Amino acid sequence: MPAKLDNQHYETVIIGAGMAGLAAGIRLALAGKNVIVLERHNASGGLNSFYSQDGRKFDVGLHAMTNYVPKGTKGTPLTKLLRQLRIPYDALDLCPQNGSRIHFPGCQLEFTNDFAHFEAEVAHAFPRQIDGFRALAEEVRTLDAFNLGAIPTSAREAVQRHISDPLLEDMIFCPVMYYGSAQEHDMDYGQFAIMFRSLFFEGFARPLEGVRVIIKLLQDKYRSLGGVRKMKCGIRKIHTSGSKASAIELDNGATITADKIISTAGAVETARLCNDQPEDAASDNIGQLSFTETITVLDRQPADFGWDDTIIFFNTAERFRYARVEDALVDPTSGVICFPNNYQYGEGRQLDEGFLRVTAMAHHDQWCALSEDDYLAQKAHWYAKLQQVTLGLLPKAKLDLDIHRITSDMFTPRTVRKYTGHLNGAIYGAPNKIKDGRTHLENLYLAGTDQGFLGIVGAMLSGISMANLHCLQNS
Repeated sequence: MPAKLDNQHYETVIIGAGMAGLAAGIRLALAGKNVIVLERHNASGGLNSFYSQDGRKFDVGLHAMTNYVPKGTKGTPLTKLLRQLRIPYDALDLCPQNGSRIHFPGCQLEFTNDFAHFEAEVAHAFPRQIDGFRALAEEVRTLDAFNLGAIPTSAREAVQRHISDPLLEDMIFCPVMYYGSAQEHDMDYGQFAIMFRSLFFEGFARPLEGVRVIIKLLQDKYRSLGGVRKMKCGIRKIHTSGSKASAIELDNGATITADKIISTAGAVETARLCNDQPEDAASDNIGQLSFTETITVLDRQPADFGWDDTIIFFNTAERFRYARVEDALVDPTSGVICFPNNYQYGEGRQLDEGFLRVTAMAHHDQWCALSEDDYLAQKAHWYAKLQQVTLGLLPKAKLDLDIHRITSDMFTPRTVRKYTGHLNGAIYGAPNKIKDGRTHLENLYLAGTDQGFLGIVGAMLSGISMANLHCLQNS
């Protein structure tokens, strides 16, 4: 990073070039603000990025962009963020899913981007629960889930007011939790409502070229507005004076100042950057949930094997357990299977190779304690185990993947910790979100994962909302 950045002053400094940070930067640049985005790593995207291996690009994070609605749909999160960022709908190249399902022992529920299909599935599988399910759906539809001042309440208790069958309850929570809950066993009802709407009322889509389409779109928009972005530029310390942040010390020792700071680093991680806080600040709000994911590249399309689903949320145990793994490196009893090929890309458009991604919960501390040799050996073991579980849930379960596998890779909680900085490799950050984005300092605010809006669209809306509320209102 050029030394000339030292002693510069900005109206707003944004920590992190993920979806929330870039969206906040665009919003502020549109308003003519002098803003800079600082990112510790060499790639934007944060939790939703990509990497290259032997010339092949792998998405991380993005299985699907939730909150999908067709072009021209009004009054939805996707429409709002595109309007706020002044980005055209078609630039996202969103292609809707084929269809997904929730797979539990003895029961499956299919869903598409048409909620009526999911409702009909529930009615068929759980005829005695359908009235309660419809009542729940209507309550979720009308809930003010984006109220920044709302007091957190239990989603489990809210669902149980309408649903009395534990199996249906678990089947509803499985996809909702896997795609956004930082809390074990339960989640805030407002966050549940946001995720329920984004998965079931709206739906899944993906650009043909994956997450890099979205990242490039945000980067190009921000750059076109004159926004400054510095990569490989981490924050060592936020210096304070009284009730305000007074300066930002960078990893290279340079110091810059700002009227306001928006941090997407996480609530606990941001608190611990501040020199007026103890090293163990906010210990009671550290996320406990991390994941591992295998990526397999195949020599043919998934549909050639009879695999037509876009995403499968599975559970093989008697009850769905969403909690930190305690006694193993990985919990293979539940997870997410994703086929990026199985979107409606249009005539003549398809990924050149087949992709199979399998996500499961994993134990951060145990993965990080392994020696390098043991780490590689355990990756190989759990890769094979998760492929075995997956094939047991798919048609043609006796298929030998070794014959058709071109290459494979796997990331673990150790990878997540390295590239996000999240303590415990917690994918979704702290369990207790700070909805209004305020911290103990008057001019330091949170956006992104720990502000509490979920998914890729939610992350961008978080950046927009916090920029509007704290940097543009009355400015």
